[in-house]
Amino acid sequence: MNIINKIALIISIIGCLNWGLVGLFSFDLVAWIAGGPEMLLARIIYVAVALSGIWCISLLFKDLDTDEIQHNRTHTPSYGER
Repeated sequence: MNIINKIALIISIIGCLNWGLVGLFSFDLVAWIAGGPEMLLARIIYVAVALSGIWCISLLFKDLDTDEIQHNRTHTPSYGER
């Protein structure tokens, strides 16, 4: 799994936890940190979560196991070579 996929998953998880707080306790952590839902920082975080979620949709259609196997076949370590 490459770094972009991991970052997208982490941001999506943060967004999911925030929505869980909104649903359970009517508390928007992002808005609280940013000073309100209309603040620029909050809007940037909301857009980052949305873009991460869109990116993660592509992971549903990607065979991650096949990619890792293919990477291991083509990327053999060279021991002792300079």
